[in-house]
Amino acid sequence: MTTDDVIAHPSPNFGPRRGGLLPSLIVMHYTAMVDAPSALERLCSAEFEVSAHYLICKKGQVYQMVEEEMRAWHAGAGTWRGEDDINSRSIGIELDNDGRTPFSDLQMTALEALLPGIMTRWNIPPEGIIAHSDMAPTRKTDPGRKFDWARLARQGLAIWPEDTKAAGQTEFATLATRFGYDITQGEAAVLNALRQRFAPWRDGPLVAEDLAILMDLAARFPVDPPQNIA
Repeated sequence: MTTDDVIAHPSPNFGPRRGGLLPSLIVMHYTAMVDAPSALERLCSAEFEVSAHYLICKKGQVYQMVEEEMRAWHAGAGTWRGEDDINSRSIGIELDNDGRTPFSDLQMTALEALLPGIMTRWNIPPEGIIAHSDMAPTRKTDPGRKFDWARLARQGLAIWPEDTKAAGQTEFATLATRFGYDITQGEAAVLNALRQRFAPWRDGPLVAEDLAILMDLAARFPVDPPQNIA
């Protein structure tokens, strides 16, 4: 995607990244608003004090509200892989979606064109593309169960579990922490966040298949250095 494909729509809601931090994550959101113009208005209003770097409309148009070098106000309180101040560590992408309907092909195609440039500019690997619900599982559910993470993973733009056949007996909390979730938010919230992203068809109590997903992810993408794990 070239700069000619992106419409500049500056938001006043940003500041410098703190502590010399650079983006190492890309956080995916849905807007949960009636339409893209309404979302754009809110994200660019000083009254609401929220923003993101990019907004992608259902028809694929991309707006940039904050320069990538700056700290947009999109993530809020939360942690990922033991790190906080996610706003200073990330690029935020909002997708025009209500959280209940599939994301349009035009929208996903635009996202797939946008992501490689961001990842290259900031040296962000596929495991650095996360859901808002990953870093704030008690507060957020976006981009939700309708977002096609597997589609992104097939293009190297996200990750997806590979070996989910044998879960073993490792505790859920241990595996979740090793992958990066903040288990102090509660196992139920973390399980929901995991399923939002990697098993959107599943509800109910923890099952062996959930553990198998986490075992695969924790083995391939462990927190480095490891967090304290009992």
